[in-house]
Amino acid sequence: MRKTKYFLVAVIVITCLFTISSCVSINPQTKSPSTTPAGTTTFTPNVSLGGPTLVTLPSFHDLIDIVEHSVVAIDTQTVVNTGFIQRTVEGAGSGWVIDESGIIVTNNHVIEGAQSITVVLNDGKSYTPTSVKTDASTDLAVLKISAGKLPALKIADTSNLNVGDWVVAVGNALGQGISAKDGIISRLGVDIQLSSTETYMDLIETNAAINPGNSGGPLVNLAGEVVGITSLKLAAAGIEGMGYAINIKDALPVIQRLAQ
Repeated sequence: MRKTKYFLVAVIVITCLFTISSCVSINPQTKSPSTTPAGTTTFTPNVSLGGPTLVTLPSFHDLIDIVEHSVVAIDTQTVVNTGFIQRTVEGAGSGWVIDESGIIVTNNHVIEGAQSITVVLNDGKSYTPTSVKTDASTDLAVLKISAGKLPALKIADTSNLNVGDWVVAVGNALGQGISAKDGIISRLGVDIQLSSTETYMDLIETNAAINPGNSGGPLVNLAGEVVGITSLKLAAAGIEGMGYAINIKDALPVIQRLAQ
C-alpha cells in the first residue's frame, strides 16, 4: 500500500514539473529584458523567433557637432510705416555656409525689405554682409561676409532620397540660437500653393519640427550633407509635423548664379 502511495506522489511531481516546463517554453518573453541606456537601444517583439530583437537607434550627437558650426543666425530690422507712425520690426532667420570664403545661403523672405542684416556665427561673432543677392521667384538669397575661412557644408545627391530617411533640421528656431530637430522624410515632390501667383514646387516634406526662425537653415541627412533648405510649414489647428524644404537639387543652380 505504501509503495502505491509513493508511486502516485512521484507521478504527481513529474506531472507538475512537466506542466511548469511547458509554460516556460510557450511564453519565453515573461522574463523582462535588461535595462539599457536611454536613447541608444530599444526592444521590439519578434513573433517569428519567439523573443525580443535588439535594435540600435542612431545618435545625432556627432552629426550636430559638425553641422552647427556651419549654420548661422540671421537677424534683420525692417522699418514699417503704419499710418503716421514708423516702427522698426525685428526678424530672425537662419542660413548656412556653402563656401568657405563666406558665402551664406538663406531664404529671400528672411531678408526681404530689411534695412539692416546681421549674420551671427556659431561662435557669437557678428558680421554685416558685404553683398546681398536675391531671387524672389525661388525664395532664395545669397549673402557674402568677410569672416575669413569658414567651415562649409557638403551638398547631398538627392536622387537617392527616400521616404522614411532620417533628416535633421538645424537653425535659429524662434530666434533663440542654433538648435536641431530630427525627423524623417515624409513625402517627396510636394507642391504647395501659397497664393494665386505663388507656388512652391518639388518640396521635401518632413515631420522634423520647423518653427519661425528656421527658414533658410539646412535640412541634412545622417552624413551631414544638405538635402534641402527649410522654408515653410503648414500651421493650423489640428496640423502637426508638416514642414517643407526646397530640394537642394533645385536650389543649387540658383545659388550658383547668385554667388557668381
